[in-house]
Amino acid sequence: MILKDFIKEELLTCNINCWWLFFSPFVSLSVKAEHGDERPDSLSVPPAEPRLWTTQRDGEVKLRMEESGLAAEPALTVNQMFVSTVERYGEYTALRWKEGDQQKSLKYKDYYQTCRTAAKSFLKLGLERYHGVGILGFNSVEWFVTDIGAILAGGFAVGIYTTNSPEACQYVAENSKANIIVVENHKQLQKILQIEDKLPHLKAIVQYKDELKEKRPNLYTWAEFLELGRDEPDAPLDAIIASQKPNQCCSLIYTSGTTGQPKGVMLSHDNLTWTAYSTSKHVNLTAASQAQEVVVSYLPLSHIAAQMVDIWITMKIGGVTYFAQPDALKGSLVDTLKEARPTAFMGVPRVWEKMQEKMKAVGAKSSTVRRKVAAWAKDVGLRTNLTPGSAPVSYHIAKKLVFKKVRKALGLDRCTKCYTGAAPITKDTLEFFLSLNIPLCELYGMSESSGPHTISRHDAFRLTSCGIELPGCKTKLHNKDEEGNGEICFWGRHIFMGYLNMPDKTEEALDAEGWLHSGDLGKQDENGFLFITGRIKELIITAGGENIPPVPIEDAVKEAVPLISNAMLIGDKRKFLSMLLTIKCQVNPDTGDPQDELTPEAVELCRQLGSKAVRVSEIAGGRDPAVNAAIQEGIKRVNENSTSNAQRIQKWVILDRDFSVGGGELGPTMKLKRPVVVKMYKEQIDNFYKDVASPATPDNPLPPK
Repeated sequence: MILKDFIKEELLTCNINCWWLFFSPFVSLSVKAEHGDERPDSLSVPPAEPRLWTTQRDGEVKLRMEESGLAAEPALTVNQMFVSTVERYGEYTALRWKEGDQQKSLKYKDYYQTCRTAAKSFLKLGLERYHGVGILGFNSVEWFVTDIGAILAGGFAVGIYTTNSPEACQYVAENSKANIIVVENHKQLQKILQIEDKLPHLKAIVQYKDELKEKRPNLYTWAEFLELGRDEPDAPLDAIIASQKPNQCCSLIYTSGTTGQPKGVMLSHDNLTWTAYSTSKHVNLTAASQAQEVVVSYLPLSHIAAQMVDIWITMKIGGVTYFAQPDALKGSLVDTLKEARPTAFMGVPRVWEKMQEKMKAVGAKSSTVRRKVAAWAKDVGLRTNLTPGSAPVSYHIAKKLVFKKVRKALGLDRCTKCYTGAAPITKDTLEFFLSLNIPLCELYGMSESSGPHTISRHDAFRLTSCGIELPGCKTKLHNKDEEGNGEICFWGRHIFMGYLNMPDKTEEALDAEGWLHSGDLGKQDENGFLFITGRIKELIITAGGENIPPVPIEDAVKEAVPLISNAMLIGDKRKFLSMLLTIKCQVNPDTGDPQDELTPEAVELCRQLGSKAVRVSEIAGGRDPAVNAAIQEGIKRVNENSTSNAQRIQKWVILDRDFSVGGGELGPTMKLKRPVVVKMYKEQIDNFYKDVASPATPDNPLPPK
């Protein structure tokens, strides 16, 4: 300890250069031993060779460059990519949106200059290097400009989920050391005002929509904010931009984890720019000089999937981003799609499921002839799309009579690429859209891989597969079982830098060789198509020691009983499997909360079963014998196809309300938050196992296997 303290003291007070030459091996070892991955604050000596990961906000990483192919492409900063796009497509439209009945737009050259002005405003407000700019609001021009402006100014772009509580906002702002927080409106502003006293790094708040309801120190409108930087000199900003490196952090994505605090996923300039390039090549997006691609921005931008598609990929190719209305997921999305007529569209499974339900409800009210024509066309569409080779004449007739009209009604008449991701989608929904000649290409990835890792394409498509990996990326399956299932691991320049200030969590995610362990289980076919089979943390390990992935069983039940909206399998450390079920119901368009009224499709299904139910409350808890019998029959069919007795569902219950984001059961991307559901419905779950000696009950009789 004496030698170490002496060395550190001498380094601070004497000639650093001569002491460093002599003592560097001892200093580096002692500092690492005491501070983990940290470097001493008093020294700015960079490591000789960056590692593949870091958890320091000012850290640098070794890029996973290859000698050839896309992974050998030169690394770019965000500014370099943006400038390149402006040089080629400066006069092209970059952003479009609607204000009242008026269409507005912004060209790439003006978009870039606005981002620079925002960057200068951030610097004037006191944004420090490697500190956060929080963004709390719905997708808009201001969101994009804030994000990019923060990066140009040397800070971190930090999206915050609009559904976050004040306490959740506080954690993100504190963790990212946010100097400025940009909010959409008065409602979001109130969250920050509740916690501003607990945020020592916060210097200013900007509200980008609506008039301020009260004047406060360090609170600005969007116009006031931009005015701050408008006449500022360019030199300080240019110096910061020139000092940025592609292997440094520029963006933080906070995971919406169901256990513990969210982790700040550190993404480098290269993570964003290279992933945008590789993805655009993989899915054959068109450069603006040929024809501009158009996307609609409506999914939460605090999530990497929306950011990568709406901001970075579109910027890379010079495409147009059209902003939806804040109530997009409450019903206005289809109107926006009809206005924008996107060429590529990304939807989470719930969006596609809602479209499916709406179309089924409309179809149920059609005349007998129309229904028969639609059924014939869908049969032709599904068979043709699943069978390689030339399309039959009947397909071309169906296309003219039905498919084109459906696409136009959805606003997808120009859309050649439809994607689904961020959560599992059922085979039923995939087949429904495929039958209408709308193949949904699944993509798979995570925040830690800057978004996508594998993506399906029309020319590389397998139903229920997430496709093949992006060019320049690699996949391996760790600890494969006898069926070929293993943990999916990623490699490539899209792999994140690390979790901010969390070295232990980072080392859990990245192994010694730098492979990212996803925590997902999957297998690949002989052509490299990836199929997700489960999640390690979601695996149910029964009291008998059997490992059971829940998703395939849940999907099978939803397919067998179309009345069911959500299904969650229970059975970890239990003697048998049970299931929580919810019924398809209408959703409040303003709040997104599930209502008691059944959807028109659910009402129609009940009629077919001999039930007169029109509300969930008439069915929940086993109140409707006809529905009960139908569900039991469906579960019986699923059980008959199970691979073992341990995988059979023994008991089930219909809950009083559907799962939702507001209710807490679903995350922002509609993923099921299993630990939360287990806590919320503990009483119902405990009731399943009160009589463990006799799992089959008179209410849920089970045939012998």
